[in-house]
Amino acid sequence: MASDDLVFKALADPTRRLLLDALRERAGQSLGELEAVVVTHAAMTRFGVMKHVKVLIEAGLVTTRKSGRHTLHHLNPVPIRLIHDRWISRYVEPQVAALSDLKQHLESS
Repeated sequence: MASDDLVFKALADPTRRLLLDALRERAGQSLGELEAVVVTHAAMTRFGVMKHVKVLIEAGLVTTRKSGRHTLHHLNPVPIRLIHDRWISRYVEPQVAALSDLKQHLESS
């Protein structure tokens, strides 16, 4: 499967997006910490969380680093940026930015 396909597949699932959001907020989380994030939003086993994390790793969106007995997970934004550069920035960046700003303004009002 092509790299972009893996990234789109990984981003298509709300649980995986939740995991990415958690890693964006705080890098270097263990599987147990990520499991705690998911459990607050959906009933899921540790094995289910591991499967989601595996998809994110295969897509290159998450990297891991061993620290003692723990494996720490970190967000890798590069694949998302590459998709952004390919599909968005060249064509409509100013328009998308304006719409995004408008959406944030309306939601905060």
